Amino acid sequence: MRAAKLAFEPRDGAEVEAFGGVTVYEPRGRYQLVARELRPAGLGALLLALEELKRRLQAEGLFEAARKRPLPRFPARIGLVTSPAGAAVRDLVKVLRGRWPGIGIVLAPVRVQGAGAAEEIAAAIERCGRLPGIDLMIVGRGGGSLEDLWAFNEEPVVRAIAASRVPVISAVGHEVDWTLADLVADVRAATPSHAAELAVPERREVLRHAGTLRERMRRAILGTLDERRRRLQRLLEKYGFRRQRDALGPLRQRVDELAERSLIAARAALERARERLEASARRYGLREWPRTLAARREELSVARARLDDIVARLVSAQRQRLETFGLRLRALSPRRVLERGFCIARRGDGSLVRAATGLSAGDLLSLEFARGEADARVESVRPRGPHGSEEDSAGG
Repeated sequence: MRAAKLAFEPRDGAEVEAFGGVTVYEPRGRYQLVARELRPAGLGALLLALEELKRRLQAEGLFEAARKRPLPRFPARIGLVTSPAGAAVRDLVKVLRGRWPGIGIVLAPVRVQGAGAAEEIAAAIERCGRLPGIDLMIVGRGGGSLEDLWAFNEEPVVRAIAASRVPVISAVGHEVDWTLADLVADVRAATPSHAAELAVPERREVLRHAGTLRERMRRAILGTLDERRRRLQRLLEKYGFRRQRDALGPLRQRVDELAERSLIAARAALERARERLEASARRYGLREWPRTLAARREELSVARARLDDIVARLVSAQRQRLETFGLRLRALSPRRVLERGFCIARRGDGSLVRAATGLSAGDLLSLEFARGEADARVESVRPRGPHGSEEDSAGG
């Protein structure tokens, strides 16, 4: 046969499968094998079959990136499809519990190599995906040879992963090992331990992030109240004295609304945290958990009391400042002067009369008293000097 038609390069000692015909070389009486086709045997046959299946499934679009689904950020229950006796399941459980103690784990035990292993794995994937409450699935095993990992290259397993209702992480072998299950899964992990790290967040990191968000919320509330205080101060400096009640009323109401909303939001956040702790307690059955939960409840109660006290004192302080501003405004109001028997005189155009020298006999004036107004006509003008002495006036 022609070497150019071979799909591989034959080497000395390699096992092959030859297809052709047998002839006899008559001068010497020897048999000859005329090969029309030459295929690698053993491992080579496996690789050829793998490549053929890969091309066929790829043509169907099972490996497309558009099919990949994002992993849930906080899964409640995770299904593990692996051997119950291998090191992989121990690594998975250890890392999952270490990173997120309250995670729910459902094990679907299967054989991961040997005859019938592929069908068993595919059935377990389908069965686990139908269980209520499963948010994510990890399918895999520890390392091994190509023959050991072969079950995860078979078509039933690949199609079961593609049809899964929930996202799937493949964790087959070590980082250098690749199978068709890795290509079809939503996320490929280098090892089972890596799969557990991808599946759940680190609890300490989540708590640190929650603390950061809580501090941002506190600063935002304080910053908003401080900005409202500055706006109130600017308003009090610019607004007319005759409408001080109208100026203070909306601001006082706005402060009350902000305080109430802040209190409601803080209490809701604490309530959600309490519910998550109780849910974790129901899922996590270790003996020491009841004591841990009791301690967290005590911390929650103390934090809620402190938050209520801080918000109450903050609101009280803002109300007291508003009342102080109101008292100052009322003390400076010209209305208080009118209550003592004085009046305000205005010309016909509404301008204030500040001195008698600006008047002439016969001018019409409007007089404003503490209660009511009156019109008046100037009969004569008697201006006074700076020390109260009378001066002569042309109009007088």
